[in-house]
Amino acid sequence: MTAGQLADHAGVRAAVRTRERLTAPARDALAVAGRNLLGLVRVPQLLVFSTIQPLVFVLMFRYVFGGVIGRSLIDVPYVDYLMPGIFVQTAVFGAMNTAIGLATDMQTGLMERFRSLPMSRSAVLAGRTLADLARSVFVVALMTAAGFAVGFRLRSSVPAFLAAVLLVIAFAFAMSWVFAVVGLAVGDPETAQAAAFPVLVPLVFASGAFIPVNTMPGWLQAFADHQPVSHTAQAVRDLVLGVPAASDVWRALAWDAGIVAVFAPLGVWLYRRAV
Repeated sequence: MTAGQLADHAGVRAAVRTRERLTAPARDALAVAGRNLLGLVRVPQLLVFSTIQPLVFVLMFRYVFGGVIGRSLIDVPYVDYLMPGIFVQTAVFGAMNTAIGLATDMQTGLMERFRSLPMSRSAVLAGRTLADLARSVFVVALMTAAGFAVGFRLRSSVPAFLAAVLLVIAFAFAMSWVFAVVGLAVGDPETAQAAAFPVLVPLVFASGAFIPVNTMPGWLQAFADHQPVSHTAQAVRDLVLGVPAASDVWRALAWDAGIVAVFAPLGVWLYRRAV
């Protein structure tokens, strides 16, 4: 074999190794995501009960508060104002499962087993968030059907509605990283669930998801106007109501990017410390 052929073979091997380094983390993450989704198939009660709470919120806000919050506060039927907020709330509450799932994996010793395998460190966290993202897609689809059943009507185009759904899914993915950090920080499923509520309750209920922010006290408006749930809910609402949405969509996407940029590296760091 000539020197040129040896050089060619060396170049091919280097290219293969480079490709492996680039694709291995994604392949590992998909494998972990598949393992987590298999758990939902084997224990379908997890999926069933994760859909009951959002359905209860739809019915409660639609029929309990819908008569109080009328056209004096908003200029559209309340159900049309409500459902974008319900979609975003579903994404936040669903992301809490990431904290509980990771804390459970740590408590059962599964993290140590993953650590002993030749796999990317980030794959464990990415796989968990991807699996929870897939579950969120199902729950958002169910909430959409429930919304149409209680009177929600689309006032824009189908592409705009699909863009709104994608925005909700992107927000669910971003929030999964927040709760991944919570789960890794506490390391216990019961504590993770308790620790998640002080995070999600102010974000969801002190926001513009269910009522206009301008009806809140001034000191609370300052918080509600500058947090991701309000911006995402408003962007989704703009898209489904058919009003100009570009600025709100960009704000929501900026929040998603900022959350992932901060909490994904923090989650990987906590995972490395934990195992």
